[in-house]
Order: sequence, then structure tokens, then C-alpha cells
Amino acid sequence: MKKRTLEYHNRIANDALFYIYTHIDTEIRIEELAEELGVSRFHLQRIFRETFGSSLYRRVSTIRLEKAANLLLVNAGSTVSEIALQCGYSSQSSFIKAFRQRFGMTPGAWRREGYREYSRRLLGGNSFDETLRQKFESLEYQIVKCPEIRAYYIRHRGYDSGIVDAWQRLRLFSLSHDLEDAQPLALYHDNPAICPLEECAYVACLATDREVPDSRLPTFRIAGGIYARFDLQGDPGEEVALLHWIYHSWLPQRGFETTPKPSYALYHRNPFLGESLDLSYFVSLTL
Repeated sequence: MKKRTLEYHNRIANDALFYIYTHIDTEIRIEELAEELGVSRFHLQRIFRETFGSSLYRRVSTIRLEKAANLLLVNAGSTVSEIALQCGYSSQSSFIKAFRQRFGMTPGAWRREGYREYSRRLLGGNSFDETLRQKFESLEYQIVKCPEIRAYYIRHRGYDSGIVDAWQRLRLFSLSHDLEDAQPLALYHDNPAICPLEECAYVACLATDREVPDSRLPTFRIAGGIYARFDLQGDPGEEVALLHWIYHSWLPQRGFETTPKPSYALYHRNPFLGESLDLSYFVSLTL
């Protein structure tokens, strides 16, 4: 496949995935999505499978269920029916059936501590210990209003060492186009305590309003809104543990409710570029 064709396919697939994440609370019609992207339905489905290794339908279902699993934990004031609607399900019965198939239990059982055993099996040695728990619980937080962010990005599948390569490619892009002042950030589509680490979508980003002519990297916009902000300095491995703690401990205990918007982190020092960890983490909130 020619390089230009590969870049075009990557752009279509990434734009499709971004559309899915930002419209997950609606009925996503493949025909409308294909029209939005200017390709045929058949072409879109083929490109998506070639790029991500799974069908578009399967990815939509996976994203819906992982978002629902998160919301069941942190949105205690929402009923199962309300969460089903927030994640694009037309009926509670279809949601319960799909949830049981994915997680091996009903949404109610998941809320009644079932998620803890599921997460322990999934995370294994990657969960946080008591020392980290105490560190996280001592973190101060702020409720802030964040603007929309425009960013160039590289999507990587898996929370693994391959993230370093994504950041090195972004560094090459930055130096080649005089974007050293661009803000590095990471977008987290998945909660590592719900989605296996090797399947989690990690998006390495450079936030800037500057246009790069004929850029080979795609751009997208991270939604603005009300977020809780946490500032963390420490070891690289603490980043994943922080996500786990916020979703499984902090949000339920504080009584805040979150939204289907992905969380993100601004890197003040980037551990994937050989620096110590220093970041500000943002998780979307709603009343």
C-alpha cells in the first residue's frame, strides 16, 4: 500500500473512531457516518477493520459497554435505564443482555461490588498498593472549566512500551514543524480497570492552534466543559494507577457524576520521553 493511501486510510479510521466516542450516547448509523466522512459504507468498514483489527460494529458495542461500566460505578444517582440511554441503548433489557455477555454479570451485580473482583483479575500486579492509595487520597483537586483543545495526534492500542514510539514520532513531527511550544497531552478512551491493558486506546497528542500545511498527522478536538483536575508528580507507573483510583474510589466517594467524554492528561514532564512524571489529569463532571 502506498504511503499516501495508508495515511488516508489512517485518517478515515481515526476520524470514524473519534466520531463514535463523541456520539456514543446516540444511535450510530454506519450509513450516516460514512456520508459524514465522504466514503461509501463498504469502504469505511473495510478501512476500519484493516486499521483496528475489528469490525466497526464490534468497536461501537465495546465502547458503549465500557462507558456504561464506568458510569454504573461513578453515577450512583443514575438508574440502570438512564445509563443505558446515555450509552446509546434503546431499551434496558437489551443493555442488560449485552452487559452480561461482556462482563459475566448484570449491571446491578457490577454495582454491588462485582466490579472489584473483575478489576483485580484484570489488573493483577498493576493495581495500586496502600502507599499509592495514601498518596492519591492526599491529592488536592480543583473543579475547573476547560476550553476545547485542538491537537495533532497518534493513536496507540495498548498501555505498553509502544507508547514511547508514538511519542518519539510526535517529537519528530514537532521538531520538523517548529512546534516545540505545543502542549503534550494524552487522551484516555478506556479505563484500565475495565478494559485489558493491551486493548486500551491511548492517544498521544500535541495541542496547538497552529496549522501545519500538508500535515501527515490528523487533528481532532477534545471537548471543553467542566472537569476535575488532579496534579501528580511521581513514577511513570503511577499514571495508570491514578486512573483506577479516580474511577473506582474518588468519584464514588465524592458523589460526583462523570460523562461519556474521555479524560485526558497534560504533561508538564513526559515520562515517555525520558522525563519524570509530572501531569495534570482532567476527568469530565456533570451535575
